[in-house]
Amino acid sequence: MRIYMRQIFLLSLLVLMTSVAFSQGKALPFKEAVDMGVGPSYLDSLYKSAVHAYSTQAVFRTTEQQAALIEAYTKLLQDFGRFLTANDFLWEKRTRSFNRVYFSKEGKIDYFLYQFNGSEEDKPSPEMQERFKNLLNNFISDYQLDMQAEEGFAQCSPTVYQPK
Repeated sequence: MRIYMRQIFLLSLLVLMTSVAFSQGKALPFKEAVDMGVGPSYLDSLYKSAVHAYSTQAVFRTTEQQAALIEAYTKLLQDFGRFLTANDFLWEKRTRSFNRVYFSKEGKIDYFLYQFNGSEEDKPSPEMQERFKNLLNNFISDYQLDMQAEEGFAQCSPTVYQPK
């Protein structure tokens, strides 16, 4: 009986730890996300576009909702930039990237996919890329967008990071 209770306890602990791990957002380069089975094709089947050329296919349909989303999304990127600076992450050169962010209906970040663009010499070093990923994961773990919806949604954008 004692061994059985211990197994139940360990199983319960494992379930709890797994649910906590999956309740936090995940920041990944696009290629890594695809390799893990959570690439854009898969995630786009679960999350609707926040805005769309055809408003009936968007989560935020009115001009006012779309303006509020753009403001909230811009604030997210600016807050992340300040977070990087506060954590002594300084860009060595102008760096271009592309993001696709997947939000829960509450505005929490479920997935933040990104890729650095340009030639290899335009991209951060592998060490900088790893630090960026770690800081981004830290940032999104408790970030909440100033928008909510009736369903999960996705927003994408190019981003340019500048050295100070």
